[in-house]
Amino acid sequence: MFEALSDLVVYRWIGLSPDNHFGAALHFFVMDVTKIFVMLILIIYLMGLLRAYLSPERIRTYIQNRPDWQARGMAVTLGAVTPFCSCSSVPLFIGFVEAGIPLGVTYSFLIASPMINEVAAVILVGILGWKLALLYVGAGLMVAWFGGIIMQWFKPERWVEDYVWKIHMGETPTLERDDSLKGRHSYAAAEVKEIVGRIWKWVLIGIGVGALFHGFVPEAWVTEHLAGGNWFDVPTAVLLGIPLYSNATGIIPVAEAMLTKGVAIGTTLALMMSVAALSLPEMLILRKVVKWQALAIFAGVLAIAFIIVGWGFNAMNIPAL
Repeated sequence: MFEALSDLVVYRWIGLSPDNHFGAALHFFVMDVTKIFVMLILIIYLMGLLRAYLSPERIRTYIQNRPDWQARGMAVTLGAVTPFCSCSSVPLFIGFVEAGIPLGVTYSFLIASPMINEVAAVILVGILGWKLALLYVGAGLMVAWFGGIIMQWFKPERWVEDYVWKIHMGETPTLERDDSLKGRHSYAAAEVKEIVGRIWKWVLIGIGVGALFHGFVPEAWVTEHLAGGNWFDVPTAVLLGIPLYSNATGIIPVAEAMLTKGVAIGTTLALMMSVAALSLPEMLILRKVVKWQALAIFAGVLAIAFIIVGWGFNAMNIPAL
């Protein structure tokens, strides 16, 4: 349906040719814009209906005073199914610290939250197939779990900014939520407005980059620099992701374009993870609550983990699109 619409708009109405670079790029852009935004609005609304009672305060309450393995499992799971980006993770980080939750568990949440979410997973299935979606989500959960454990080894509590420890949060009154169907609809609609309003420009940028990559980047260049089967392809992809800023949803069109050009799945996954969880803006936001030592170790742990994941999947020789 989406491809037929894009064919109609680009090739019939505008009159461009699929053999033209601009025509191929515009066709990719129109198709992915309609497909991703339809899926984005629908999935966020449906999840909003289910998430009507889930709040950062309740997340903190669920995790507090649990055994380490159980708290970590809940933190990773909640990070994967909640729509918190790095901006909203910072106040939640402070709340976790105030509640006495181990920082290793908090770091597991901070890794999982921007990198994995149910919206991105479903869109991945719709655009790139369920195999890649499972690979991405599974690798993300693994990185979040073990990344938090490794961070705990370094005793990162010593590098939390002093003001965080001095915060004394009073008892926050529990807000009553409307359990009626109308109330849940209002909450879900507000979720759509808030989340789409926050990420739409990054999704468009991601689709635009993917379209340019798809239409204008020669396959010979991709083969030489990212699809040549070299050991440095994956580290290069991780480094490319650092100056970029997007989320797991916005980077999907770029991944789609890379895979169609023959880039290996491991290299593509490494770039996706780097953009979502290791970008420079993400690090600067986290710098508000942790010192540079913790930030450097956190970035190093993630970079090494993403490279290992990329090499591992490339070694499996899983065929790309």
